[in-house]
Amino acid sequence: MLIDKVLHRENMIEAHRRVLRNKGAPGIDGMNVDDLIANCQEHWPRIREEILSGRYVPQSVRKVSIPKPGGGTRMLGIPSVMDRLIQQALSQVLTPIYDPTCSDESFGFRPGRSTHDAVRRAREHIAAGYRWVVDLDLEKFFDQVNHDILMARVARRVSDKRVLLLIRRFLQAGIMEGGVVSARVEGVPQGGPLSPLLSNILLDELDKELERRGHRFVRYADDTNVYIKSQKAGERVMGSLERFLSKRLRLKINRTKSAVARPWKRQFLGYSVTSNREPRLKVSPKAVKRLKKKLRPIFRRARGNNLQTTVKALNPKLQGWIVYYRLATVTGIFEQLDSWIRRKFRVVIWRHWKKPRTRFEELMKRGVNRSKAARAAWGKDGPWQSAAGSAINYAVPNKDLRTLGLLSFADKHRLLASL
Repeated sequence: MLIDKVLHRENMIEAHRRVLRNKGAPGIDGMNVDDLIANCQEHWPRIREEILSGRYVPQSVRKVSIPKPGGGTRMLGIPSVMDRLIQQALSQVLTPIYDPTCSDESFGFRPGRSTHDAVRRAREHIAAGYRWVVDLDLEKFFDQVNHDILMARVARRVSDKRVLLLIRRFLQAGIMEGGVVSARVEGVPQGGPLSPLLSNILLDELDKELERRGHRFVRYADDTNVYIKSQKAGERVMGSLERFLSKRLRLKINRTKSAVARPWKRQFLGYSVTSNREPRLKVSPKAVKRLKKKLRPIFRRARGNNLQTTVKALNPKLQGWIVYYRLATVTGIFEQLDSWIRRKFRVVIWRHWKKPRTRFEELMKRGVNRSKAARAAWGKDGPWQSAAGSAINYAVPNKDLRTLGLLSFADKHRLLASL
């Protein structure tokens, strides 16, 4: 039986390893991943027996709201560590059943596939002449999945009723917020190891429909782009997909966020493209805006920190961003970001110097001539304007900032592009 594979010792050991590696916040019981082994040693025989007999009831998930990149908030449901262990064990057994028959155009939460693969495939479709995109945004997808429809799709390949019961109970686990538990009658709460697989099982039906119609498309989780050759065809596709999703999967398209447009006027997974016949990948303007928003609090805190502390706080974020956007071949934005960050550092230095007399003396000490130092120190410009002035740029050259260990977007991108 499939439940025996889920609970097999080797599968559970691997599930524990992955839960431990992924870390994550505690659920409603407050237990951390480091406490999982001791908890299993005490309670696992009972829990295993409850699962086998169909009596196991997952704990409610802890509701956490996080800001979405495009504005608003996203609700996460954080399961207890024990429930994460069981979900991970389920996912490891179910993935080999479902993944091999998933569409080649589906990239999200699948073994051996990544966002970069999805972005490359999207560029290929545009380069092949499909220069209009139907950009589908599903309205509150993870909150509105119909449990009966999802379970019917799962049951097409899983006949073990104990596995089906366990999955449904995870779907129906209550949500705790402020000490109050609310029942859940629809949706797949993000935050558990099983949710990505379940979302792919449901949306595989959309993939199969797009394949049946002969469309070129790319899907990553609930982000779907369909590439066509004209705006008129795109409008027809948008309307027919809206009807299909509503009737077959009871899902809604968010019309305010969805569009039929040129690909270079939209973004996909943080990337956009140029309008060239051979489109080039570039960082989307929204991604740049999000990065600056994320970095500004670090620079605000820098007023009370030394520069090395600020560099240490910045570099991990810069490193991750550069690695993610290494596919971009339009590179001007990396130089612009370097310039913006260097200017932010000069703002910090200018604020550290505080008084006009200190600024004057520091500029003079660094070789700025007396009259220019005086104009800068006692001028009426604010820190941001002063940081662009020739005085502080001479006093604090780029090489001094590199000496602090500050990463350069442009240099790092060139290095990654050459590998």
